Amino acid sequence: MAEILAIAHTDGGTVGVFAGAAAEQSLAIEQWVPAEGGEPARPLDQYLGLVVLGGDENIDEVNRYPYLTREFEVVSNWIASERPLLGVCLGAQMIAHVSGGSVFKASEREFGWAQIDVLPAAHDDPISGFGEERLTALAWHDFAFQPPPGSTTLASNSVCVQAFRYREAWGFQHHPEIDTAVLDHWIAPLLADESDPARREQAELLEAGRSAHMQAWNDYGRELFRRFAKRCR
Repeated sequence: MAEILAIAHTDGGTVGVFAGAAAEQSLAIEQWVPAEGGEPARPLDQYLGLVVLGGDENIDEVNRYPYLTREFEVVSNWIASERPLLGVCLGAQMIAHVSGGSVFKASEREFGWAQIDVLPAAHDDPISGFGEERLTALAWHDFAFQPPPGSTTLASNSVCVQAFRYREAWGFQHHPEIDTAVLDHWIAPLLADESDPARREQAELLEAGRSAHMQAWNDYGRELFRRFAKRCR
């Protein structure tokens, strides 16, 4: 089975609902965690597409996380190769960073179910051009990006740009990949932590919205990745 490579980060979650959507297109996703050392199972030019997931790392923390340098190199070379690339959260910030955009502290922390406007420019986009004009999305970030010159902004809200396309690379600040297992892993320690009432309250609000929003959000994530996987064929 042909494969898509996914760069993951320690405690940053997995590809979630993307895995099933890829399988529907007879594609498998291989997960690579550069922080753990080693290289992908095959040469990079043998993968049809690249996904870069989120993580606790920030773009400016190369001294703390030296493996980010390798990730920046892979992302930059992938963009130059004009093969499909999808970045989520930190991954989207990497696309902006290596392509002439910028990454900075967001005006406010987005943590939970956020309202996001899909812009008119997204209507004809092959990846994000479907669904409602306003999404209730799962967001989890402190930093934001300014897309690189020559990109098309696809979605935004009052906090920041939420999605863009640059050549054959798509960046999403929110998390369309998250499934129930990943969300459980992320919020369980926050719900159990009595030392930070504000974070606990945010986690409780996220959990409270799960029944209302999670199914629709997973449906959106699967369709988004089906479209990406088709782009990789």
